[in-house]
Amino acid sequence: MKVAIIPARGGSKRIPRKNIKLFCGKPMIAWSIDAALNSACFDKVVVSTDDEEIAEVARQYGAEVPFIRPNELADDFTGTIPVTKHAIEWLESQDQTIKEVMCIYPTAPLVQPKIILEAYEQWHTSQANYCFTATNYAAPIQRAFKLTAKRRAEMFQPELFNERSQDLEEAYYDAGQFYWGKPEAFKRLEPVISENSSPYVLPRYLVQDIDTPDDWILAELLYQALKNSSRL
Repeated sequence: MKVAIIPARGGSKRIPRKNIKLFCGKPMIAWSIDAALNSACFDKVVVSTDDEEIAEVARQYGAEVPFIRPNELADDFTGTIPVTKHAIEWLESQDQTIKEVMCIYPTAPLVQPKIILEAYEQWHTSQANYCFTATNYAAPIQRAFKLTAKRRAEMFQPELFNERSQDLEEAYYDAGQFYWGKPEAFKRLEPVISENSSPYVLPRYLVQDIDTPDDWILAELLYQALKNSSRL
């Protein structure tokens, strides 16, 4: 069985009720559910939540919510991998054989069914334990600096100050959309970013973190621009 698992807890602090707040006309989580369903890739799309309201919204948009996540996996410090592990093991306890898993975030309105499928093919070809979405930094991270206690600038790597930008190695980061993975990798709590993973690289215009109200505004503007340009 191929399963999509969407982890969606109810305790968002910076954007209250973020997972079901309306984003461009429908609850945020609905975009991830729709992308998973429209990919026609999964036998089940399962939402793991501790919140009855989120559970009801998820069901309305076609996902299954066969359990309520225990409180010890719904605090501010529990990571995505343990939550996915719990969902896999719960399904297996119901005599369901899980062969392939994709964990998709509930706040990924720019994710597209075709990208889910392309990443799946890359994952199989690579024979990696995971395949996750990534994108490159807009500027060289080697030129990053911090602010000192005196509000002065201090480079993290001052020895690279005189290097040309084009000579610095390109860097990437987790785009926070989804993780294809082997069930056993999730159950072993293997980290997603490692030599056992194959990053699926997205263009930067398809990536937007949504952690603050400002992020939310940017994400809606980006979604509308992409929709108007037929890129979604």
